[in-house]
Amino acid sequence: QVQLVESGGGLVQAGGSLRLSCAASGNIFSIIAMGWYRQAPGKQRELVATVAGGDRTNYADSVKGRITISRDNAKNAVYLQMNSLKPEDTAVYYCNAAGIATTGIPFGSWGQGTQVTVSS
Repeated sequence: QVQLVESGGGLVQAGGSLRLSCAASGNIFSIIAMGWYRQAPGKQRELVATVAGGDRTNYADSVKGRITISRDNAKNAVYLQMNSLKPEDTAVYYCNAAGIATTGIPFGSWGQGTQVTVSS
């Protein structure tokens, strides 16, 4: 099993910044990609940003220029630096990791989510 633990959510005023962290642990052989998704009340979960091998990144159009994803392969961790936050960024943010377990079986795991609330 692979577990993901997120931290760093909270309440911030519009224009402020937050940094989310996510660490993966368990029977990990390799992680192929990690990412962040979010789900606002009454809406579907949506992609925020992902990072794969060679630090290839992908961002939702709504966050480009304001949010940066980074990865620490040695720590099996991924981070989300969020600047110039807007009320519409309010959501539960979920960490995701996809890779290969020590058993040789592919895995895809989700964290428990961390709440980000941006007040206007």
